[in-house]
Amino acid sequence: MPFDPRFIRNFSIVAHIDHGKSTLADQLLLQSGAITQREFREQLLDDMDLERERGITIKARAVAINYTLDDQVYELNLIDTPGHVDFHYEVSRSLAACEGAILLVDSTQGVQAQTVANAFLAIGNDLAVVPVLNKIDMQASRPDEVREEIYATLGIDPAEILAVSAKTGLGVPEVFRAIIDRVPAPKGDPAAPLRALIFDSKFDDYQGVVVYVRVVDGLLKLGQSIRLMAGGTEHEVTSLGRFRPRSVACDELGVGQVGYVTANIKRLSDVRIGDTITETPRGASVALPGYAEPVQVVYCGLFPATHNQFEDLRTALQKLALNDSSFTFEPETSDALGFGFRCGFLGLLHMEIVQQRLERESGLELVQTAPNVTYEIVTKKGETLHVSNPTRIPDAGEVEEFREPLARVSFILPSENIGAIMQLCEDRRGTYIKTEYMTPTRAILTYELPLAEMIYDLYDKLKSATRGYGTMDYELIGYRAGDLCRLDILVAGAKVDALSVVVHRSQADRRGRKLVKKLRGEIDRHQFEVAIQAAIGSRVVARETISALRKNVTAKCYGGDITRKRKLLEKQKEGKKRMKQVGNVEISQEAFLSVLDDSEE
Repeated sequence: MPFDPRFIRNFSIVAHIDHGKSTLADQLLLQSGAITQREFREQLLDDMDLERERGITIKARAVAINYTLDDQVYELNLIDTPGHVDFHYEVSRSLAACEGAILLVDSTQGVQAQTVANAFLAIGNDLAVVPVLNKIDMQASRPDEVREEIYATLGIDPAEILAVSAKTGLGVPEVFRAIIDRVPAPKGDPAAPLRALIFDSKFDDYQGVVVYVRVVDGLLKLGQSIRLMAGGTEHEVTSLGRFRPRSVACDELGVGQVGYVTANIKRLSDVRIGDTITETPRGASVALPGYAEPVQVVYCGLFPATHNQFEDLRTALQKLALNDSSFTFEPETSDALGFGFRCGFLGLLHMEIVQQRLERESGLELVQTAPNVTYEIVTKKGETLHVSNPTRIPDAGEVEEFREPLARVSFILPSENIGAIMQLCEDRRGTYIKTEYMTPTRAILTYELPLAEMIYDLYDKLKSATRGYGTMDYELIGYRAGDLCRLDILVAGAKVDALSVVVHRSQADRRGRKLVKKLRGEIDRHQFEVAIQAAIGSRVVARETISALRKNVTAKCYGGDITRKRKLLEKQKEGKKRMKQVGNVEISQEAFLSVLDDSEE
């Protein structure tokens, strides 16, 4: 028999990055008896190498805990979520499978940008919010001040806020009681046709596609015939299980329960995150709402370092897209780098993580082009184009209006740093909106900034200017017309498509000079003179020249008639000229990488 839904609680932990979500999850597992003290280790649910190295959560994790309170056994399904702004989509997917959320706030740092964003996301999903102050055992803890901050920014009653230390386990029993008392039991009809929400998936070499589900209505059983409602494909359930926290097989999943399913799904394209699983032949007629499609904001090209690995890269991207549905990819060709893929990401950290996962999990060596955003271009014919690759931007004569994406950015920072951050935003063509004070020493500064000016180094500069105390969150608000242009790099008269970038016209000269100067130091000397130019259309804005390797052809002439030396020099000059016409300039992969790395400085 499936577990009684009245005694099930599905909840998530949401917070700003580094506020102790994974540590609290570990402590909940330990105090409920799901793991022993011997098995207990930090970041138990963060099982990816990258997560453990960086100390951050990248993928949401689901785990089922049994907890006894007042002689009644409750089943608690916990979903541990990431905190970084780039993984906001993972948080939204997790919340859709829950009825409640623990809002965790660091009592030493107070309310941060992602605290506010994730709290509003939970409230917007009609979840019961359980506010918890963490790290109260630390000397720098200031619980009373932070309670006031939570009340000022989120309107949560300070009396409802629990105080814990996730590291020592202090106050964790009160968190269990609050989850059981405040989070509602899942609603659903056990007798209705099966409806289960797919909130995540991964690819297993032996089992095929493993799907993570939350059952909303009906019963999911071993051997059952199921249908994926979006794709219409039918399969038979071959295995079911729960995460406790390691996978444990079971025979059925009832209303409100969370687990994994395998059903001989061989094709990666059959599974869509947010899809609904139903049974056959008695299937549900209406699918669950699912998720809004994620909006990619940063694009770059990924190319294999060796050209024969193109198909390997395609397979690796397909497998990774199953586990992380928030990035997109499509094939593209570059004259300089050969065949590869144009990939879209939710942010720069997301891009970096995907590239590192591809290299580690598939053993590929990749070359990445400069990251850029999607632009909206209105042509003189009245067409509106969305372009994520600078090489596809039409010539200036065909463009009526060039629009760039705009983001509303909220900075939460010490009030003494407001001036420095305002200057930072003004330098990036920002528009001031407002300043709000949470307390006399902490403020929320709001700006509208072009997304292209944000994605490169704004986060790093913010951390430097505020000595690590500033945080930011952003949302896209649309497109704005700007004086933008495409800056092309020409090497020996030939355009290098992989190095084209979109810049504001006022910064084109400076950016062009820096790029050609950097490239000059990276390209080896050839037997002929090589010109490196930065150009906007037909206008060259910067140039550097790599002089030719020269052999001293007159070394063997001792004295004698000068015409003999001139004849040898002219002969060499003709040879250089002929070589320049037919010679190719080789640009090493290292040259590409170094230029692309430093082009965002």
